This record gives sequence, C-alpha cells and structure tokens, in this order.
Amino acid sequence: MINTDSTLPILYSLRNCPYAMRARIAIFKAKQPVMLRDIVLSNKPKEMIVASPKATVPVLVLTNGTVVEESLAIMLWALNKTDPDDLLQTNNEHGLSDMLNLINSFDHEFKVCLEQYKCAKRYRETNLIECRELCEQFIQTLENRLTSHHFLMSNTESLADIALLPFIRQFARIERQWYLQSPYPKVRQWLNNYLQSPMFTKVMAKYPLWLDEHKVVLFGDEDR
Repeated sequence: MINTDSTLPILYSLRNCPYAMRARIAIFKAKQPVMLRDIVLSNKPKEMIVASPKATVPVLVLTNGTVVEESLAIMLWALNKTDPDDLLQTNNEHGLSDMLNLINSFDHEFKVCLEQYKCAKRYRETNLIECRELCEQFIQTLENRLTSHHFLMSNTESLADIALLPFIRQFARIERQWYLQSPYPKVRQWLNNYLQSPMFTKVMAKYPLWLDEHKVVLFGDEDR
C-alpha cells in the first residue's frame, strides 16, 4: 500500500494503450468515479512509479492505498462495485469462469500472434500472411460466437466483450483494406457498434497530460 490523501481512486492511464483502454471502459460502464491521470511513457510520473515500480499502465491507486496493477483486476474491481449492465452475467453459473477463460486465451495467445502480425506489417517482413493467419484462428472463434448470438458470450454484453474490444480494434487496423473485405462480417459489425458508440467516444476522449498541468480530471461518474 501507499499513502494517498485522495478522496477518489487514482487511475494512471495511457490513452491508446489497449490495457488502459479496457480498464477505462469497465470503470465507465460501472459508473465508478476516479481521478484520471493521463501519462506518456517517455515521461512517467514519479508518483506512479512509487505506487507501481513496474511502471506500466494502467495503475489504479485506491483511497486506502491499495494498488491494483493489472487491467483485468481493475475491470473486476469496478464491476464488483457496481454492474448496472450485468457484464459479469451473475445469473449464469459458469458465466464468469467462461469469460475469464476466453479472455485468458486472447491475453496470452492471441496477443503474441497480434504483436508478430503488427511487426510483420511495420517492417514489411515476408511472413505477413502467415502471421495474419495465426491471428485469424482466434478471429474465427469470435465470428462463430457472434453468429450464434449478438455478443461474445450471449445475446447480452459481457466482461469478455469489453476486455477483447481494444485488441480486436488493433487487429482491424493492421491491414485495413484486407480486414474490410475479410470473411468476418459479424466481427466487423460487433466492432463497429462499439467504435461508433457514445461510450467509446467518451472513453477515448483526449485529456491534458497530468504532468503538464496536474489538472484534476474526473472520469467514470457521468450519464451515458
């Protein structure tokens, strides 16, 4: 724990980091107010490094000094506080474990393939198609799920949807023209619905960097 005089939790975040993005989405969905501190990796606040020596975002410092360092843990913290959309699907006995299994496979397997795909495109490597095809195995899984129901787990939105969203967004941007013609119409529709939503616009709003102005930015407790 660390000492904090804040009356609200403090969230250190990086606007386009997918892990920070999904933490913000969950906080927004849960309507849990936090003090948002936007940072850049080239100039990390000493306060964040003291709180979390690993110095990667997101970092949530609770009012009692407890530090939550992993994005999924921050999401669960927020939704266990309040979950107005039932993203944890509490009426489904195996709902949370099934969601966590899906999220785990994307966090630890898809993410590796995604990084290889991004590098292959950036550096014009000869294995671009091979890297894309490895990612497609995971995308096809989502397409199959979305063919069966409106969201990844059921006909209602869940933790899994908002946890995977930032990484599917990255995938869609690597080879944009290929993606738009790819055989994954359900994934495209699912992703577009999020990207065009008022929620996503608010979660991705650009705020002044905290180190520049030390401006208090309240995030999470607003009407949707």
